Amino acid sequence: MDYNTEIIRENNPMDNLEKQLICPICLEMFNKPVVILPCQHNLCRKCANDVFQAGNPYWSTRSSASGGRFRCPTCRHEVILDRHGVYGLQRNLLVENIIDIYKQDCNSRPEKKVNHPMCEKHEDEKINIYCLSCQVPTCSMCKVFGVHKDCEVSPLQNVYQTQKTELNSCISMMVAGNDRIQCILSQLEESCKTIQESSQNKKESVNEMFEALSTILEEKKTSLVQRISQAEEEKLNIVRSLMLHYQEQQQFSSNLLQDAFQVMEQAGPANFLLKSKQLVKKILEASKGCQLEKTDPGFENMDQFSLDIEHISQSLRSIDFSQNCDEDEDIEEYEEPDEETLDGRKIRGTFTEMPQSS
Repeated sequence: MDYNTEIIRENNPMDNLEKQLICPICLEMFNKPVVILPCQHNLCRKCANDVFQAGNPYWSTRSSASGGRFRCPTCRHEVILDRHGVYGLQRNLLVENIIDIYKQDCNSRPEKKVNHPMCEKHEDEKINIYCLSCQVPTCSMCKVFGVHKDCEVSPLQNVYQTQKTELNSCISMMVAGNDRIQCILSQLEESCKTIQESSQNKKESVNEMFEALSTILEEKKTSLVQRISQAEEEKLNIVRSLMLHYQEQQQFSSNLLQDAFQVMEQAGPANFLLKSKQLVKKILEASKGCQLEKTDPGFENMDQFSLDIEHISQSLRSIDFSQNCDEDEDIEEYEEPDEETLDGRKIRGTFTEMPQSS
């Protein structure tokens, strides 16, 4: 049975293995020695050193035992190095052996044809030189007869290696920059959490303070209302006592009046005179006793309880957070006032008690 050799070549496991042997920094096959990171990902030692140096520019001047840190470009895992830096990482001998086997296999196979780009001006000429003046790749014909005849050129391979090295450096710089950005993002996330926690604590503190103020106001209100009720009861007792006294006097007068009508109906002067003199004496004595005690004008009013809370209202409306904090320091926590503040002289209701009338 015939097999298509092109299909066999495409499905060759060695070709698929090449994708697994590419360094994520230089995008080339791993160069010896290959280092294995704690997260089990691999890097060329030179690439790892470039990333480490970009993230720790002052590492060579340090004298401490800590070598610094950087993040794996594959999984972003933070790698902490000792004083040996990248050279303290373990070599991955297995990957090195696999690369050697792969290269031997590649050398034993025929080279693949590369689709070389052709010059747009000279279709039969390959692009094989680089114009340093115009910063573009071109062909030999363009240099001899074309637009680049007066320009300075260089072999394409030389410029290729230079720009590839430059691009590798840019990639390392971008990886280090992303690492710094990630650190800043982590710090900002922690700042968000700290802000939320601090805000929640402050909200709870404000709620507790106002609940304490509400409790004090409620207790003060209960005390003041109780004093008014006590004065009300005392005045009502006085008025009710007078009412009872007047009711008794009224009943006594009604009885005398009934007796007087009965005497007026007596037949004959003798019967009338026997009772009238004593009755007249009683009526005169009762008339003298009618001058009973009365309440003074305004006794019914409760004007003696005058409550002035304007200054308290102003004080409550002026409650605010303290602003006397330095710019370079964190905002100081707002101190809760003592619970006795509203009971003190500075912030409390003022009563002006009038002398009670008897």
